Amino acid sequence: MGGKFFFFLVASALLAYYIYRPVPENLEEPWKLMLLDASFRSLMHAATIVEKLGLGHYMDVINLYTIIEYIAPTSDEKVIVTDTEFSHVPVRLYIPTKQEDVLKRAMIFIHGGGWCIGSAYMKSYDLLSRWTSERLTAVVVSVDYRLAPKYRFPVAFEDVYSVAKYFLQSSILKKYNVDPSRIGIAGDSAGGNLAAAVTQQLLDDPDVKANFKIQALIYPGLQSIDLELPSYQDNKNMLILPKRILIRLLSEYITSDESFPKALETNQHVPAEFNHLFKFVNWSNWLPERFKKGHIYTDPSHRISKIGHKYPGLVDPKVAPLLVDETKLRGLPLTYVITCQYDILRDDGIIYVFRLRKAGVQVIHEHVDNAIHGALTFITGPFALNIGHRMANNYIEWLNKNL
Repeated sequence: MGGKFFFFLVASALLAYYIYRPVPENLEEPWKLMLLDASFRSLMHAATIVEKLGLGHYMDVINLYTIIEYIAPTSDEKVIVTDTEFSHVPVRLYIPTKQEDVLKRAMIFIHGGGWCIGSAYMKSYDLLSRWTSERLTAVVVSVDYRLAPKYRFPVAFEDVYSVAKYFLQSSILKKYNVDPSRIGIAGDSAGGNLAAAVTQQLLDDPDVKANFKIQALIYPGLQSIDLELPSYQDNKNMLILPKRILIRLLSEYITSDESFPKALETNQHVPAEFNHLFKFVNWSNWLPERFKKGHIYTDPSHRISKIGHKYPGLVDPKVAPLLVDETKLRGLPLTYVITCQYDILRDDGIIYVFRLRKAGVQVIHEHVDNAIHGALTFITGPFALNIGHRMANNYIEWLNKNL
């Protein structure tokens, strides 16, 4: 009996040690966050072991989470939900049942997951799209774009762009009874990246007659050339999205070259001929003082890259929407940006806010001081976060007022 009790104590202590991680004092529901983080770390450790043993790819294991979270399309008295294809790209379509004869608003939503994981069919994204459709009486198109590493850049962008261009056709808008003057696009994390990139590129497409009225970017990643912004330093070991995972995701999206993530780790991945682009992400010029605290800007242009020239996607605005000049930002629609204090991508979003405003774009910025990356994703199941629900409600309320 004594031996079993001792084993139980040791096992409990090891489990608690694995789960517990120091977190900022103002984070709500810290134990929920630590349990969520521990589950993700366990999956990542399993993925690493599988990959090292040559039994499978790292991302295939990580995507078990996506499979577990799958939910079938389920209609009810408020929303008709179907899985279909737009321009040969899978989408989940939400059509409200109220006011069938009235022109409706519409949203295109793009899920996150670092271009490598996630799906429009996951419980959290399905619920968010369902809420959006119900509360706005809006048609929602949730895009299930192809994922890296099987499909690397620019496939994810091209899938989302194809869906957006298809949906914005007058014949399709008429089919779904959508008001062409009340259409928006939104996404979280990598989905926010894709939403921003697609919105920029559509401005120059002569075949597209309908324009987005709004864009909503939820803790988006918007650049890939400087991975030493203050938020990248302050939150490099933060829950859910530490820097090592961000680097792995970005690397898988761009290339299979094993030297590439090593260059990202040292911030030596941009070739000298693209040094002029650093001005667009120079945080010393764009960040408010409270986000600069404790940091001194070091010009990254002096770092020499031996491999960056092989990967032009790094500096392509379709990967890094921040890397465009002011003229390319003018004409963008009313924009809503959510950033989180304890998020490695925080400064990407903040810099974009200030650059958009300088270009004359109206921007509403919601900064959440007590949240981590991905908070809005955790709105289902036993570990649903109160702050995730508040952020989702704020997002939908903003859409309702502005779309």
